[in-house]
Amino acid sequence: MTTTLRPTEPLQRDADGALSRHYQVCVNSRPVGAVHLATDPQFGPAVARIEGLRIEEPDRGRGRGTVAALAAEEVARSWGCARVEIRVPGDAGPALRLATALGYVHRNRGMEKRLPATAPALPEGSRGRPMTEAEYGPWVERGNAQYARSWIDRGVPAEQAWAKALGDTATLLPEGPATRDVLISVLEHEGDAVGTLWLSLAGEKAFVFDVETGDAFRGRGHGRSLMLLAEAGAVAAGKRVIGLNVFADNTPAERLYASLGYVPVGYSMYKNLL
Repeated sequence: MTTTLRPTEPLQRDADGALSRHYQVCVNSRPVGAVHLATDPQFGPAVARIEGLRIEEPDRGRGRGTVAALAAEEVARSWGCARVEIRVPGDAGPALRLATALGYVHRNRGMEKRLPATAPALPEGSRGRPMTEAEYGPWVERGNAQYARSWIDRGVPAEQAWAKALGDTATLLPEGPATRDVLISVLEHEGDAVGTLWLSLAGEKAFVFDVETGDAFRGRGHGRSLMLLAEAGAVAAGKRVIGLNVFADNTPAERLYASLGYVPVGYSMYKNLL
């Protein structure tokens, strides 16, 4: 039996060069699933995303998903893409195993926690306060550099990494620390500024975009305090769920989040196309 992709629409082209197309996954012309392939809105036309790959239940476990993914990669190559990205749900063990077997590398995972009705208390001697205008400039410059470096270290070309870092900041913080539904805080402990927190309260869920303990204050539990500060801000804003992303090789952070009750909800993975 032959598994192929059959387009269900013409190739979609946006003014900025983005491409997109939906396909049926077929076995001997019989539809057994679907897949959507598009260039990545963040990284541009050199990067493709496989989205919504689905095989109907009766045809699962027969290699249809594997062939469909490989066929999507061939289409991405024909578009001139050098990398392909996927997002695997946190509870989709078979999909995660398939992606790993196909050579996809785990870059980062999304994690979430359901929040209690009562905000957690910070340890004695610790308090959060808003970041000042004077602190914001150095903080955002340092954060952009660290964020871009995180992507570069994981195979993203420097130009794409910097474009993503600067673009994300411009989109998410258009008015700096005064941006609506954003809390940018400094954690103080016994009078010392020991860490920073960037928390978004837009949408139904709160989201931690950045949390960092100062170099001189690491290993003293302030990372946990910063996360408690994030949860307190989310509860005060009426949010019931808080989420975050953590890079795959940041084992200490993963352990901290797991100890606080965060669970994986999705895995971002990538593969370089030869």
